[in-house]
Amino acid sequence: MADLVLVEQFQIVTDPVADSVAVSAIFAVLPLLTLFLLLGVFRVRAWLAGVISLVVALIVAITVYSMPVGQALLSASEGAAFGFFPILWIVINAIWVYNLTVVSGHFDVLRRSMERVSPDMRIQAIIVAFCFGALLEALAGFGTPVAVTVVMLMALGFPPIRAACVALIANTAPVAFGALATPIVTLGTVTSGAAGDPRLNTDTLGAMVGRQTPVLAIVVPLVLVAVVDGRRGVRQTWPAAVVAGLVFAVGQFVASNYISVPLTDIVASLAAAAAVVLLLRFWQPSETPELAGPRSPDTPPMSTAEARLTSSSPTPPASSSSGDVAVVRRDAPAEVVRAYAPYLIIIVIFAIANLGPVKEALAAEPWTVVFKWPGLDVLGANGKPLASTNFTFGWLPAAGTLMIIAGVLTAVVLRIRPGAALRAYGRTYVELRQPIVTVMAVLALAYVLNQSGQTNTLGAFLATAGSVFVFLSSILGWIGVAVTGSDTSSNALFGALQVQTAAKAGLDPVLLAAANSSGGVLGKMVSPQNLAIAAGAVGMAGREGDIFRKVVLWSAVLLLFMCVLVTLQATPVLDWMVPAS
Repeated sequence: MADLVLVEQFQIVTDPVADSVAVSAIFAVLPLLTLFLLLGVFRVRAWLAGVISLVVALIVAITVYSMPVGQALLSASEGAAFGFFPILWIVINAIWVYNLTVVSGHFDVLRRSMERVSPDMRIQAIIVAFCFGALLEALAGFGTPVAVTVVMLMALGFPPIRAACVALIANTAPVAFGALATPIVTLGTVTSGAAGDPRLNTDTLGAMVGRQTPVLAIVVPLVLVAVVDGRRGVRQTWPAAVVAGLVFAVGQFVASNYISVPLTDIVASLAAAAAVVLLLRFWQPSETPELAGPRSPDTPPMSTAEARLTSSSPTPPASSSSGDVAVVRRDAPAEVVRAYAPYLIIIVIFAIANLGPVKEALAAEPWTVVFKWPGLDVLGANGKPLASTNFTFGWLPAAGTLMIIAGVLTAVVLRIRPGAALRAYGRTYVELRQPIVTVMAVLALAYVLNQSGQTNTLGAFLATAGSVFVFLSSILGWIGVAVTGSDTSSNALFGALQVQTAAKAGLDPVLLAAANSSGGVLGKMVSPQNLAIAAGAVGMAGREGDIFRKVVLWSAVLLLFMCVLVTLQATPVLDWMVPAS
């Protein structure tokens, strides 16, 4: 038995080919290259692209990195399990809560309520995708904002692909502080004590990220209105976009540096939403064009979800550019309250679950169980067991479980019969069957890349750039999030590497560690699992490649923006932005 363990045990080697990181990187990049080519060039369905890329990663792990077949398959199985729990567990149950509002007819009430705030779809994109999405990111994260806001946008009249693009792009600036700053907490944990720098802790790293992503937040609302309505949208609605971006940026900076890192996005999102609503009392766009438009010829037939949305949303917009005015139905105040109730319930439940004492209690047994993945025995390059081989099963505190509780309460508040609620839950799984396969395949791919050493090779290759690495550090974070779909995972994966590289290159470790998180947020919109979540939520599973091509340029442009900002922060021009202590 001991011999068997020795045979199966695997230790990561960063340079398996000719003892060269550069040559090894050629093989390590093949799974990622396969994934992006299949999605962006060959327009292969996301679930199939994920499965094929996983097979390529397994082949590279076994043949190039000498990972035992059993260990490689076990690594993939752990990744697939993690893809379902907690990630899909969150998304499925979040969409179920939304489906309950559709079944009861209250989503139409919510849509009319938001139209009364502003019938302008460009303003709605800012309020729903940017402000409300940031609040959901603050409370839940892990795909929930995209899953919820994308269907809200479509119910407001956005074409499916445009709704998906807006939701994905909006889910950038708040990501680093998502789920009560879980990515920053993780970054502080993996870098603590590294490079002998006492500043490497959650508070200082959160402060540094709070001096990077706010700059991004100023730009994002302008990008959203450009996506919705091009140059005209920017020209006519820039005051709302600028107010939302500036107030969010100030709120994020102040909260992360002077109030509380975990509460950063809650403060920023609520402040931004209040500022936009206040602005609309004194200012309105010069015109409110009709932007819903007919379905494009290449749009597939409506899914069940889309059909329900269409049938439950007959009321036309309040006005259009032609000057026609439609009568907008006035809902009873009690019905409006019920329409908002599911989201208020979600906020309350997540707020209670994340209170200090409650969170600590739920993180312990029997509510949370941590166990080593059976049979998986992988050592890092340093000879120590990988922490990722331990699986955390927080069955009660998981965001998805909290969503189920929110769903049950929602059904009660909206007066939905148990049978109807259960049927809606079953339909949710059916509608998301392809995204479920996609997410599980991509997370399996991520785990194989990480635990075989392929990700380490790519990171080490980028680190050879020396002082130039300050420009590349954000790109490394972007790669981590693009693969795993999680800024938390990217920070766990590359945080320590960023710090070690900074020490070798004479760069500031706090700056580079923060850049990993700040650059990583821009990889969310091109992450296959987030693409699958967005496509599945609007009933366009299989069209992930179309969405990818529409957002990848924005991802690249904003990433370049972040790379330049981080580079300037490493020079006398902006080095005053880096915390001294």
